[in-house]
Amino acid sequence: MCILAAGLRVLAEQLQACSQQVSVLLRALAQEPGEGEGPSDVAIVLSLPGVGRKMTAWLFAEAAQPWLSETLRCATHGGVAPVTKQSGKRRLVVMRHGCNPRLRHALYHMARVAMQRDAHFSSVYAALRAKGQRHGQALRNIGDRLLRILMAMLRHRTCYDASRIRCEPVAQMG
Repeated sequence: MCILAAGLRVLAEQLQACSQQVSVLLRALAQEPGEGEGPSDVAIVLSLPGVGRKMTAWLFAEAAQPWLSETLRCATHGGVAPVTKQSGKRRLVVMRHGCNPRLRHALYHMARVAMQRDAHFSSVYAALRAKGQRHGQALRNIGDRLLRILMAMLRHRTCYDASRIRCEPVAQMG
């Protein structure tokens, strides 16, 4: 039992040290100037609702390549874009399973926290649920919206500004 407790103590210390290193690295990267005159990519990502230190590190670890590649759409890679199966008279919209599961998990939690802490995304979630979407569907829809906002912010080199969010109609998504 003592060996297990000692091992857990060492693991907790290593996790704490890793967490501190991630914080220092993200702070340094957020201070660096971005492309042109805008803020850095880290500062832009950190400005999104639902994104903190852990989520930023997770997104950069899992999605750095899709952000750089024009041919790969991040929503597909992250699993928030639904799959439509259609034949004849039947049409079924289902969750995408062919994706990066770690990125899908990160986007799910980003959407969950944004829904809990941001009034706009909370109202979007409520509207989606009122339209009959299940919890996971609604969060994937919010994740897709956050991803589109993030891509636009990175393209225009601006940080998140809640006053610039225009209320788009809540569409039925899978």
